[in-house]
Amino acid sequence: MTEAEVAGNFAAALEIVRQGLEVVVGDGRQAIAVLKPAEPPRRKLSECIAMLPADSTATIDPEFAGDVEAAIAAHREPLEPPVWD
Repeated sequence: MTEAEVAGNFAAALEIVRQGLEVVVGDGRQAIAVLKPAEPPRRKLSECIAMLPADSTATIDPEFAGDVEAAIAAHREPLEPPVWD
């Protein structure tokens, strides 16, 4: 979208973002900005457990704990952000 399009109808740009898409704002020659959905808040498992009520009977079974450890171990590669970041 052009700057004028975004300025003239910001609600339309936000609707595109709400659909999970990015809006690239440009001036006809180059990109100026990118509107994208906000990342959801991320919590550590320990933070989620701490949020449980004191009388909660929730438990983490050994299989789930093993799956979490395996997922963490499988994704230790360095982050390579896009060149425009």
